[in-house]
Amino acid sequence: MGKRLLILEDGTIFEGQAFGANISVTGEIVFNTGMTGYQESITDQSYNGQILTFTYPLVGNYGINRDDYESIRPTCKGVVVSEWARRASNWRNQLTLDEFLKAKKIPGISGIDTRALTKIIRKHGTMKATMADVGDSVEHLSDQLRATVLPTNNIAQVSTKTAYPAPGTGKNIVLVDFGLKHSILRELAKRNCNVTVVPYDTSAQEILDLAPDGVMLSNGPGDPDDVADVLEMIRTVQGQIPIFGICMGHQLFAKANGAKTYKMKFGHRGFNHAVREIATGRVDFTSQNHGFAVSREDLPECLMITHEEINDKSVEGVRHRHHPAFSVQFHPDAAPGPHDASYLFDEFMDLIDAFQSQR
Repeated sequence: MGKRLLILEDGTIFEGQAFGANISVTGEIVFNTGMTGYQESITDQSYNGQILTFTYPLVGNYGINRDDYESIRPTCKGVVVSEWARRASNWRNQLTLDEFLKAKKIPGISGIDTRALTKIIRKHGTMKATMADVGDSVEHLSDQLRATVLPTNNIAQVSTKTAYPAPGTGKNIVLVDFGLKHSILRELAKRNCNVTVVPYDTSAQEILDLAPDGVMLSNGPGDPDDVADVLEMIRTVQGQIPIFGICMGHQLFAKANGAKTYKMKFGHRGFNHAVREIATGRVDFTSQNHGFAVSREDLPECLMITHEEINDKSVEGVRHRHHPAFSVQFHPDAAPGPHDASYLFDEFMDLIDAFQSQR
């Protein structure tokens, strides 16, 4: 394996060993604190356009298997690890991490101090970064990096282009795809839902024409301000059909009702985030992956906060006071991560039943 450079926007340079695809990339560098679940994270479309750093020291030890994909075509820009396992050992293993990244055209870099890198990101915030082979002009790469403007059409890149079904025999659910994880579909399948996945820019009338019992707003990458056209759809649907939003869907649901969002310094990315349900005091450990959050100070009267992050008190869930609609910032589908919050899918089913019984 040859040498590879990781160059940060602030001028910091790390040198390590190349693995994965042999290409140069530029993106926003972020870190994930999970101790496992690297396949799910790499294939999570919420990492679209980002260089993903794993803080856990050894990544790839159980390989890649057919069951843990969160998307078929991952769109993260690159993978940064302290050490990658050259041999994978697991009864489900089909590919090594290196083989997988080569196949998906994603470069990796290993052998660098990921703790030092994480401390830089925590101190200075997420920033642009470039991964390139040793031998390229560092000065030229740094100039190019500073001049690069990262794309803002992340959701358009990853959302499905056409509607498709995930058939079932139960409740009819329309799932708006902002970059959905397959584990959301798995949770709905467990509840026998008949799901129709639609593109992010589907109109309210097109959704209502599908006669859904409930509408889900999925997770997705980027800044919610970049898809402001979606807000009118949400405002039209709410009140007519129960709504459940997750992650990006949560932020868009809140914004549709007058809330504001802000970019966090380095975000929440990992599977150990403690979240308190305010009404009961219940604490769940949750899976999270987001760089933006809903502002507590600007929350409109029509929304009530239902969940908060224990460490930084950021808003982790809201519910509409007048309509059957709620959302959470974390991933109740987990995958990877603890399944403490999977009951929220059951609450959505109950909300649909209660709404229909009142009609």
